[in-house]
Parts: sequence; C-alpha cells; structure tokens
Amino acid sequence: MAEIKINARGLQCPGPIVQLFKEAKTCACGDILCIEVTDHGFKKDIASWCKKTNNILLSLDEENGVVKARIKKA
Repeated sequence: MAEIKINARGLQCPGPIVQLFKEAKTCACGDILCIEVTDHGFKKDIASWCKKTNNILLSLDEENGVVKARIKKA
C-alpha cells in the first residue's frame, strides 16, 4: 500500500478533482491519496467524487486555508 501526495494548491474547480482522478487511475487498490487544495468548493466536490467512484474518504480537514483530504483507492 502506497501513499501518494498531490499538491493541488492554487487550482480552481475542476483542477483539483482532475488531478486526483489522474493519480487515482494509476494507483492500486488500497493506496492512499493525500491531496491538499486551496479551493474551498473541493470539500463538497470530494465527497461526491468518492461516492461516485466508490473510493473511501478517510479524512477531510482544513487548516490555515488549506483543505486536506485522504482517500483510499477502492
């Protein structure tokens, strides 16, 4: 199981989700994707994306204007 870090800071919708989607395509089941974004709309988008793609949202936090999500590839 690998942990993949994605820096999508400064990107606006749909940029962060697009980067996440590209990385997720190359990951194995069980890998953890850790993404950091500054687009606050991402909080709503990531929950929907995980549900739609059957991936698991492990955590979603915000600190100092940066939204951090950890997703387990299903």
